[in-house]
Amino acid sequence: METALVIRAMGNVCRIADHTGAVRDAVVKGNLRLKGVRSTSPVVVGDRVEVSYSEEGHPPMVVGILPRRNYIIRKAANLSKESHILAANIDCALLVVTLTQPVTTTTFMDRFLATAEAYSVPVVIVFNKVDLYTEIALKQDAVDLAQLYRSIGYKVLQVSTKTSEGKEELSELIKGKIVLVAGHSGVGKSSLINMLLPEVDLPVSELSTHFGTGTHTTTTSEMIPSLDGGYIIDSPGIKGFGTLEMDEQDTAHYFKEFFALSAQCRFNNCRHLNEPGCAVRAAIDRGEIAVSRYISYLSILGDKYAGKYRPPQ
Repeated sequence: METALVIRAMGNVCRIADHTGAVRDAVVKGNLRLKGVRSTSPVVVGDRVEVSYSEEGHPPMVVGILPRRNYIIRKAANLSKESHILAANIDCALLVVTLTQPVTTTTFMDRFLATAEAYSVPVVIVFNKVDLYTEIALKQDAVDLAQLYRSIGYKVLQVSTKTSEGKEELSELIKGKIVLVAGHSGVGKSSLINMLLPEVDLPVSELSTHFGTGTHTTTTSEMIPSLDGGYIIDSPGIKGFGTLEMDEQDTAHYFKEFFALSAQCRFNNCRHLNEPGCAVRAAIDRGEIAVSRYISYLSILGDKYAGKYRPPQ
């Protein structure tokens, strides 16, 4: 029995790298499941797995999954009670967002950030395509949003894959790490990886001229080795981010600025809705917490009752 790293997962077949770095395909044992987790796939990119090697001519078999230190999970797009785990055992997630071509909403951003907080995944917010921010209003929106998330405590970078702005700082930030690149289709994830790893040359698609949205150039998550010993995980575009496994009492803990103030609420179990003496609501009224963040918080609470999550149109 040996351990290996899953660098690509495709249902009951996955691609693994063993301790020597050799890459091969393996079959996932039919009854392999993580206790308590209903997922679209039992094995995901980034998993450390136990592998049994059979007789020559037969592929190795994944027979066990080692404990995950973290992961990014969302509600499966077509199955409301199942989850889709984007990747596991991540050192950092790059949330790639754009303010135009296409637009990334703050609700989407906050849902991703809250999930990352819940599962202990550090996030860097990457504003891509800043070369397109030529209008004064758009430039101001970018400055304001960057300042908002920096004030909360997130690292924010402005990047252009056209001009290579931000390349050096981003490259230094992810050196030697296992990094997930996530975001909507069309925000430039593949172009970003090509900028960081020019030897890879991933295919890049154009935006839909009719809808202003991207197409799924990447169809499954895959770990791409970097020359510095790390990995970059290229992931398919995400349209909506339905949250899972978030207890109503704990959701506010995953909003950093809410959690910092919650100790000042009159009630220990304050949900920051209509309770008297709520420090979070008072901070919103004073303009110290962004209204957009509170709207995102309410949308996550609503998931518990709304059934299948439908991304905003």
